[in-house]
Amino acid sequence: NLPGVKYENYTYEGYGPGGVAILIEVMTDNKNRTVPDIRHIMSKNGGNLGESGCVNWMFEKKGTITIIKDGINEDDILDKSLELGADDFQSGNDVIEITTSLEAFGDVSSGLEKEGYEIEGEVGLTPTNSVNVRGNDARQLLQLLEKLEDHEDIQKVYSNFDLDESELSSLV
Repeated sequence: NLPGVKYENYTYEGYGPGGVAILIEVMTDNKNRTVPDIRHIMSKNGGNLGESGCVNWMFEKKGTITIIKDGINEDDILDKSLELGADDFQSGNDVIEITTSLEAFGDVSSGLEKEGYEIEGEVGLTPTNSVNVRGNDARQLLQLLEKLEDHEDIQKVYSNFDLDESELSSLV
């Protein structure tokens, strides 16, 4: 941050390839520069910027807690997190991701830390439904999301796409 420069937060919404909802959180010192940049990135990559409110109803605030698997018992974490009030539990290759309501986030986080687990937690937006994308839509969507995330004023990009493992491996 530079002295005398005022940064403001904005949220922009739109759609990407395949009808995927995209919500973009921005912090900028110049909205008149950032909005055309976002509009350009969206339109050049199969998306379009929408009106305020067009997709935010498709997301809800949730807590997400991530634990690195490194030799821990998943059943114990599942039992403990559900006991503490977690909503969902996903086990990936290297990490376990626990989803909580906003209200339960603090209790679940501190409860897991008290049990000795190293956690990373954040509150963010989770889609209430997802759109499966394939082929060219998937390729174009991933390019769009990457370009949005690379923009210096964009803090966070949320979307509601779902991509099959086989589809992802064919794109990489």
